[in-house]
Amino acid sequence: MFMKKILATATLLGCIYIVSAQIPDSTYAQKSGYPKGAKVLILHVDDVGMSYDSNEGAINAIMNGVATSCSVMMPCSWVPSFIHYLHQHPKIDAGLHLTLTSEWNGYRWGPLAGKPLVPGLTDNEGDLWPSVEDVVKHATPEEVYTEIKAQLDRARSMGFEPTHLDSHMGTLFASPAFIQEYVKLGIENHIPVMMPGGHDILIAKQMHASDETIQQMRMIGKTLWNAGLPVLDDLHNESYDWEIPDSVKTNDKKLQAFKTQKYIAAIKSLKPGITMMIMHCTATTEVFRHISDSGPVRRGDMLTMIDPAFKKALEDEHIILVTWKELMNRRTGTR
Repeated sequence: MFMKKILATATLLGCIYIVSAQIPDSTYAQKSGYPKGAKVLILHVDDVGMSYDSNEGAINAIMNGVATSCSVMMPCSWVPSFIHYLHQHPKIDAGLHLTLTSEWNGYRWGPLAGKPLVPGLTDNEGDLWPSVEDVVKHATPEEVYTEIKAQLDRARSMGFEPTHLDSHMGTLFASPAFIQEYVKLGIENHIPVMMPGGHDILIAKQMHASDETIQQMRMIGKTLWNAGLPVLDDLHNESYDWEIPDSVKTNDKKLQAFKTQKYIAAIKSLKPGITMMIMHCTATTEVFRHISDSGPVRRGDMLTMIDPAFKKALEDEHIILVTWKELMNRRTGTR
């Protein structure tokens, strides 16, 4: 689902670029000062703050494993717990997982801006819509900006300055007008925005994207780069859809081995440039199954990040692990 509806037009923020669909001559990794041919990777944990289990999984994957970054769902109940932990561990690279949907049946959340200001973002229960399609159908771009700005404001009121912005369920990529508000928020606040604007080899295959779509993504990449922000060359967003055999779902050892092999194959597919790999590391407890049936997928991600075999594979493939903060420091010359 992520980014499949990205960009029906070729205009953003008043700028139109003509960009070849051919692979660019240089990567944003090279432009950021990494050696030619370097494979630079952000191992990124989504959905922090969504639940206790999500927080524990992200912390384990980063502090005891090889994950390098995460992002927080500000409307959710377990945000204060993670932000308090973040204050004690300020080196953790944490951004905002800008949230416009509330997808679970019995565990939900509403907009931080409040229903009176963003009625098009809420369903008849007063929560955010459960699907991306509902948000596109009912919400205006102005409501979207109001809500994502409210999420940034709440983070800052808690003493949390995010290292980057990205999008829960890809909702902000589902409409050209939504993308404009997303990029606007990042540029206005000089915060990096997750946008694959380089060669896009992996994401093009995942999306079955046309040349026109890739051109438009690169156009936005140029806009962000010209604004002084880092840009991704590619995005890996397949892991949530990897089907796990029933025979391994309830056995941590088997689950870890299965998921680790999938991730090793994924890193071997990386091309030179800066890639962000999305995962959902979760330390599932008995409670999590009452939220979602995705527990094995998420637990497998966490187990991979702490697996010595995966760490060795990263070294064997000469992968350079980075954070969003490091990429931004390279752009500002503070590294």
